[in-house]
Amino acid sequence: MSPDNPDPERPVDETDRPVDETDRPAPPDESRRQSRTVLTVLGFVLAIAVLGAPLGLLWAALAPDTPVLKTAEGAIYAEPQPEQPIAADGWFSLLGLAFGVLAALVVWFVLRRRRGPVGLLAVVLGTVAAAPVAWQVGRRVGLATFDRLLDAAPDGQAFTKPADLRAGGVDWLLGVLPVPHGNLLLPAFGAAITYTLLAGWSRWPSLRPEPELASLSWASAGTPAPTAAPEPPAPGATEPPRG
Repeated sequence: MSPDNPDPERPVDETDRPVDETDRPAPPDESRRQSRTVLTVLGFVLAIAVLGAPLGLLWAALAPDTPVLKTAEGAIYAEPQPEQPIAADGWFSLLGLAFGVLAALVVWFVLRRRRGPVGLLAVVLGTVAAAPVAWQVGRRVGLATFDRLLDAAPDGQAFTKPADLRAGGVDWLLGVLPVPHGNLLLPAFGAAITYTLLAGWSRWPSLRPEPELASLSWASAGTPAPTAAPEPPAPGATEPPRG
């Protein structure tokens, strides 16, 4: 005899065993909701990453090319301390910050029902992926012409090198995982700060729009309705005695 089976002749039925809450499968609605959340995050990450391509084209159009000279050892700067590489880094930093701010605003207003950690995760991962895309797309604008001149131009010929980054890049963790650093992280920084500020300034505790109570009129604000005036006594009715 035991607490689980008071009758030793009767085997313990499965319904008599205590149920562990952790062994219960997730409800179907909860599983579908989690799947939709994951798909939503992946969709926005991919969309923001694709937008890194036009960002890179804009950066290549604004960042100046650097004048170089062809030598026997390769291309060298035409000026001792050129300002063009610094300007290229500056343009990428400014455009990256602006891109992160705009991405956070779009995610905040489009993913109204996913505001919170889900929206923050989507915009941060998206901007982290968009920065290397913008860098690689922008630096390849005019790179083929530069490589051709570097191979075929005679020594002493001057030409220009397309914009590239010196304050940012990508390191490979364990040879397989890309880890951006430097000003490649500025888009994600701008997105995270903007999204956090929007959450802090939200007037709804859940960060999601909630229905507001309709404004009450003066009549419904608790003001009692005027009582009806007493009817006059009927003709011939006996008047109450007067003291």
